[in-house]
Amino acid sequence: MPGGMRLHWLLLGACGWVLLILMFVSKYNFFRAVDDYGEKAGQSWTAPGIMVNKSRPAPPPADKPSEAPTLTDWQSVIDHRRELLSSVCKNNSLKNLTHVSISKFVLDRIFVCDKHKILFCQTPKVGNTQWKKVLIVLNGEFPTVEEIPENLVHDHEKNGLPRLSSLSPQEITQRLNTYFKFLIVRDPFERLISAFKDKFVINPRFEPWYKHDIAPAIIRKYRKSHRDTGHATSGLRFEDFVRYLGDVDGRRRMDRQFGEHIIHWVTYVELCAPCEISYDVVGHHETLEQDAPHILRAAGVDRLVTYPSIPPGITRYNRSKVENYFSPISKRDIRRLYSRYQGDFQLFGYARPDFILNLNN
Repeated sequence: MPGGMRLHWLLLGACGWVLLILMFVSKYNFFRAVDDYGEKAGQSWTAPGIMVNKSRPAPPPADKPSEAPTLTDWQSVIDHRRELLSSVCKNNSLKNLTHVSISKFVLDRIFVCDKHKILFCQTPKVGNTQWKKVLIVLNGEFPTVEEIPENLVHDHEKNGLPRLSSLSPQEITQRLNTYFKFLIVRDPFERLISAFKDKFVINPRFEPWYKHDIAPAIIRKYRKSHRDTGHATSGLRFEDFVRYLGDVDGRRRMDRQFGEHIIHWVTYVELCAPCEISYDVVGHHETLEQDAPHILRAAGVDRLVTYPSIPPGITRYNRSKVENYFSPISKRDIRRLYSRYQGDFQLFGYARPDFILNLNN
């Protein structure tokens, strides 16, 4: 009997340990799952009469998050961002990194809510899925964001969100000059990590062209040892991705081949023309908890819809993740990458990542 009791208690103890391990694993997987929250070249046409009046935001330091201002004080943050953006746009030495024409490619990125006179420029990998849901509700397609089927959000033929490019030049100009306009940005390098993970590693919506067409093309051109490693089966590495992105001249033909799939990693400048279009609010992924309610209030729709709940901590800048991804990459390739995205860093107030650039070495 004592032996049986001992066995009974040993089994109970073992079960307890198993439960603790399962709880830890499930919590770990939850944080991995929400890491990419919100994400689960055409003819040139320039709209007349567009005024440059923007500025870039300065997010709180990554390792020392400051206490966020209250909602009533947040307008001063928005004003600072617009003033900074305007200042950088006027810097002629950066003009080739900050200015683009308002092309069809840009107009395709901007979604229209005529009912409430709102324009939203889509910047993938910064939670734009949730903003699409907000606009779908405001357009009257669904009463709440919770009722929108996930597979409908990205179906641009059925979600009821027209693009600015679908309108006439006169209608485009009128909306650009009179509607409330906003976009959301994120630390440029962290956004690239998110794009790489989402499209080439996880691929949650099963978009096979990223792994089967785009990845092999990048590997063939940019993996130095692809002939020895067997590029067809080894999969795209982040260093291959960085080398491709930093090759300003060499990748252009590839980008034409890839088509609109490149929107997940092209610059904010190329996506939204922030020096040509006068956005009223530039939100930051890192301060989305404050920016989301401010944007809805500034647009006059805060009583009609709410932004979906944000998982705790998911918007915080993760310096360790950036260091881990970039540590195996050569300084030459990182510097080339920064040169391409320097306009995004400076326009929107993100500090130059010297901790990985190490420009003095």
